[in-house]
Amino acid sequence: MSFASHIFVFYFLPLVLLGYCLIPQNPRFLRTAFLLIASYAFYGWLNPWFVALLFGTSGVNYILSIRMTQCEGKYVRRILITIAVTINLGLLAFFKYAVFFQDNLNHVLRFSGSDAMPVLRMVLPVGISFYTFRLLSYVIDVYRGNPPARSFLDFACYVAFFPQLLSGPIQRYGTIDSKSETTPTFADQPRHSDGGVNRLAPQCIAGFSTGSYGAALFILGFAKKVLLADTVGQVADAVFAAEAPGTLDVWFGAAAYTFQLYFDFSAYSEMAIGLGAMLGFECPRNFNAPYRANSITDFWRRWHISLSSWFRDYLYIPLGGNRRGAARSYFNLVVVFLLCGLWHGANWTFVVWGAYHGVFLTVERFLGKKTVQSFLPRPLQIGVTFVVVTVGWVLFRSPDMAHAWNLLEIMFMPSEPQGGSILLGAVIYTPRHLLTIAICSLLAFQPVQAFDWAKDLTWFKAMILVGLFCLSLMVMFTHTFRSFLYFQF
Repeated sequence: MSFASHIFVFYFLPLVLLGYCLIPQNPRFLRTAFLLIASYAFYGWLNPWFVALLFGTSGVNYILSIRMTQCEGKYVRRILITIAVTINLGLLAFFKYAVFFQDNLNHVLRFSGSDAMPVLRMVLPVGISFYTFRLLSYVIDVYRGNPPARSFLDFACYVAFFPQLLSGPIQRYGTIDSKSETTPTFADQPRHSDGGVNRLAPQCIAGFSTGSYGAALFILGFAKKVLLADTVGQVADAVFAAEAPGTLDVWFGAAAYTFQLYFDFSAYSEMAIGLGAMLGFECPRNFNAPYRANSITDFWRRWHISLSSWFRDYLYIPLGGNRRGAARSYFNLVVVFLLCGLWHGANWTFVVWGAYHGVFLTVERFLGKKTVQSFLPRPLQIGVTFVVVTVGWVLFRSPDMAHAWNLLEIMFMPSEPQGGSILLGAVIYTPRHLLTIAICSLLAFQPVQAFDWAKDLTWFKAMILVGLFCLSLMVMFTHTFRSFLYFQF
């Protein structure tokens, strides 16, 4: 089920909000159980067996975390955390990377003159990359001394919480606050970051200000997805599918995909955060105007913040971070971004994309967290960074390396469209597409983002939101459905 579908907007969401409001706040486990059932229904809409896998992995991780708290010996605790990490990564590798490994092994076998093996193909459970990282962060934090969940119900609801299940943000256990100051919650324990108390069961749904903020953020994300991301996605699809586009066409298509990815993924994050707020849960922002970054280092402080912090806390720092000298720091950066690329997908294009960003980050670290464009005025630094990121997205979007190299060659060696691609301009340079690209550019490069704009609502803002929501619904019903891009990861 997608947030940007009529089933979710007109049926699932109203029923969940109404049911959650009507359920009494005591005993408190009733609301947790209701959210868990709703989350499993949301996930099972895609494929019922996905729920069995999610439930099973949640149960195994919960049992292992409880055992870790009951054991006093370090040796046994290390065995348990090793088992937990192996199971989580093993399942992710099996479902997401088994075909990739088999295909590459067959290439080696064919090169050596041997017969290729049959490839076992399987359905990739949607969202497995995201909830696997939530599971890993939980068991690792328990191993490090954080208290476990008080009950399996609490933990299972955290893992399956439907606003964040399919594409994040990757929020850690104990860091979701409720605006309620009086009601206990299913994660009633100290927070990881500042020791505050976590409250996850508001008195009804949320206070008016919190609920209206959540609704505003959801509508803004909904509009960004339907009106902007899906429209520029048509341009990106046409260019990346063309056989021999011209240089201008490829740059235009790459820019379209750059905006599509941002407005699609940030829209999902804002809708997820907005849904949480409507239920009374506070979640941190996941994007902070990333295309205003003046360096790749700055870009990764602003882009997919929950993923960046996850890799920092659970991979970069355990590898030694920057505590073991400059050379080891550079090595750690490259390793982290190679794995970050591989996490996004089982394809060499993602690995090369990760290495691409790792190299730029290493160069900036070598220069003292500066860039080769540091001497330029800040607007030009932002422009150069945007071009670097856009070139990287060509690798990210391409189906294989041969296709990526072909597009990159066209981008940097001027050429005219050939063959059937001559007519590509009539498809992509339409007034609607040009207007949408212009709006995307305006919104992406201005400092006030949806996360900020939705706060302090006024009647004027409310009227804008109502108009946007009505327009988005009309477009949703008239256009072909396009799932969120990060569902494939």
